[in-house]
Amino acid sequence: MDRPAVIQQTHDHVRLALEGEGTGHDWWHIERVRALALRIGAEEGADLFIVELGALLHDIADWKFHDDEHAGPRATREWLSSLNADQAVVDHVCDIVRGISFKGAGVATNMETLEGRVVQDADRLDALGAIGIARAFAYGGSKNRPLHDPDVVPTLHATFDAYRRDQGTTINHFYEKLLLLKDRMNTRVGKRLAEERHRYMEEYLERFFREWKGVE
Repeated sequence: MDRPAVIQQTHDHVRLALEGEGTGHDWWHIERVRALALRIGAEEGADLFIVELGALLHDIADWKFHDDEHAGPRATREWLSSLNADQAVVDHVCDIVRGISFKGAGVATNMETLEGRVVQDADRLDALGAIGIARAFAYGGSKNRPLHDPDVVPTLHATFDAYRRDQGTTINHFYEKLLLLKDRMNTRVGKRLAEERHRYMEEYLERFFREWKGVE
């Protein structure tokens, strides 16, 4: 298996599929996650070939847009098999794609391998901080969700089905997912990087609510 060729072809395939996407799950999200994953993976001693493939393919058929939680692993398997990738590589990357997503406050999403934990941390880091805030509102707008409604309280979903069906506000999404991610980081590096991004989001929310009430 020609690893550099597999990476380059996968890069080109994913970029073509996701470039110009407007919900915050676009090619540049993939590129940021790849860079973060390689950084974390290098420090943690992970297999960087698996890490890079997992980062490139982690959103290739996201359940949020296909209403099928198996769409991503299926598309990943079809793509890597078309490149004649080793079966162990295909299975490992499919496991990463299958398990990467947050599925509700009460749902465990543990990764079995170091490479999976690295890619999951990188993906979650891109949901935090300034970029995370921008992506949250881009996604909420694409789903026609209100910015905020003081009469609608956040829900800590106990099941994936409840999380998937939720149509709450974008501000509630911070409390239902984004602010929970810091404590769900897997790696030492991921935990360190999440601290500052989490703090920035807390500061943003404080400012948001002051402006909402007109008391800033």
